[in-house]
Amino acid sequence: MTTRPMTKRPMTTRRITLKGLIAGGTLALALGTASAQTVTLRSADTHPDGYPTVEAVKFMGQLIEQRTNGRFKIQIFAASTLGQEKDTVEQTRFGVIDMNRVNMAPLNNLIPETNVPGLPFVFRSVEHMRKVMDGPIGDEILAAFTPHGMVGLAYYDSGARSFYNSKRPVTKVEDLKGLKIRVQQSDMFIALVNALGANATPMPFGEVYSALQTGVIDGAENNWPSYESTRHFEVAKHYSETEHSMTPEVLVMSKRSWDRLTPADQAIFRAAAKESTLKMRELWEAREKTAEAAVKAKGAMITKVDKAPFIAAMKPVYDRFVTDAKLKDLLARIQAVQ
Repeated sequence: MTTRPMTKRPMTTRRITLKGLIAGGTLALALGTASAQTVTLRSADTHPDGYPTVEAVKFMGQLIEQRTNGRFKIQIFAASTLGQEKDTVEQTRFGVIDMNRVNMAPLNNLIPETNVPGLPFVFRSVEHMRKVMDGPIGDEILAAFTPHGMVGLAYYDSGARSFYNSKRPVTKVEDLKGLKIRVQQSDMFIALVNALGANATPMPFGEVYSALQTGVIDGAENNWPSYESTRHFEVAKHYSETEHSMTPEVLVMSKRSWDRLTPADQAIFRAAAKESTLKMRELWEAREKTAEAAVKAKGAMITKVDKAPFIAAMKPVYDRFVTDAKLKDLLARIQAVQ
């Protein structure tokens, strides 16, 4: 095996899969014995260690360890150690990864309900988004994960996403025309960017810095902490506060792992996940402020925009992704929340 020529990525995929299958087998064995020792669950995140989502899952793990008298621990693999989100979603569905913090965008094609909270400008404010996702509408969307091999546990904030680029300030829709903008691997984000006259370029998150640096793309879109932590501000200094998306991120567990838990342990996991949301938001709000201040201090040029023309340009996106009566009803109920 050591003499066989092999690219780096297949080696990584094979190593992760074998470890995951071993971990899954250990989980099943441990839960099947009367004297089960500590079971360590693997949780994936594309963000680096110290990021609010990573720290929130650590907090959840501490609660679970305390409340199960050490029977369960969560080991977090941050910074895309287990792959990009599209890859980790598949690994979670098949039980190779036990838990996963993932943006909703890579789930849009799999779970139609995730399209609605992902619509551009669907939330009027952070407060509106939280009220929707913390209530029965949010629970309804989480329930839609189960038929697809995942159990939705909780939502985390992902901030307000805005455009940034290396070419010019964007103050109006026309300023985006012709720019190559990186988007998540999501049909909705592709449609969003194309509707504004830019050229959407799907790309894994980890490849964006080098693509900006080499001119493969002109820009991307994200929130303050991601713009700062990835150092994208070094190669794309023009940041325009479009705040076009406030799509929440979601913490899920593999249904295969979930089904091995007792009902009592499931209740502990759910409660700890909900509590971790509050911890994440506390950390997030502080991180947003420090990230914004940091990029400004390092030369990023921030531009305010009139959002009305951007919102008007989104009609084709809504027409495409809110097609059936179920999704239209979900959208109407979200918009009605005061």
